[in-house]
Amino acid sequence: MSKPDDPAYHWSGEELDLDAYLTRIGFDGDRSPTLATLRALVYAHTTTIPFENLEIILGRGIPLDLESLQNKMIRQRRGGYCYENVGLFAAVLERLGFGVTGISGRVTMGSDAGLRPATHALLRVTTSDDDRVWLCDVGFGHGPLEPYELADDRGEFALGDWRFRLERTSGELNSDLWVLHQFGRDGWIDRYTFTVSPQYRIDFAVGNHFVSTSPRSPFTMRPFVQRFLPDAHHVLDGTIWTVERPDGSSEVRELVPAELPKILSDVFDIDLTDVDAAALAKAPWIKD
Repeated sequence: MSKPDDPAYHWSGEELDLDAYLTRIGFDGDRSPTLATLRALVYAHTTTIPFENLEIILGRGIPLDLESLQNKMIRQRRGGYCYENVGLFAAVLERLGFGVTGISGRVTMGSDAGLRPATHALLRVTTSDDDRVWLCDVGFGHGPLEPYELADDRGEFALGDWRFRLERTSGELNSDLWVLHQFGRDGWIDRYTFTVSPQYRIDFAVGNHFVSTSPRSPFTMRPFVQRFLPDAHHVLDGTIWTVERPDGSSEVRELVPAELPKILSDVFDIDLTDVDAAALAKAPWIKD
């Protein structure tokens, strides 16, 4: 039987090019595993590395081994969706000496469309200088800008100008079920639920397979890209570009497919190769 010291339980932090990652996110601060370092890392990662599913739309897969994640998000300066962002960030935290455990969330976003699979990756993190437990959500595409404390009395809180609310409820078999709410253009909505049952790389690999290949997954249907900044959340959903503000205001613009490569570069900091830009501009995801 495998034991917790088995590499399968960990995040390959020893294989990480830490200097390259920190340069990628513009971090040059203290590297000790403290709460201040954790906050700075989450902020830098969240505001630098965009959320994107373009490899799926361009007909390629989403590998989660650390070398592939580094090649894409560090060397090619691309983004990724939750499993990619969380896999890379977990390796960083592990390398720096933080306590890191994967957990899964079930995205709701105020939907009443029925139960969705638990396919959102999160990290439970502990630090060397603080007894509290923190949740890091660097892969949702919509912050938060900092880790948030896993505490019964957390209630409403602001990270930067963005507002959130954490609620502890009861799930099946009287298990603890946490709900994160966020404030936006539709007011307060529940964003996702989660439990603190540990998840490992193999568990994320299973969820990643569904999200990246299933015709029922929203990420196989059209481009979905996000860039989260202290004062604006940019969302590209197919050809609809939305800018949301912390006060709930928003602007919406419809693009034509040929505009996508330029918008991706100028707004989302994603520079595609000429071949990929041309393929995306042909809108292969639009079905006749």
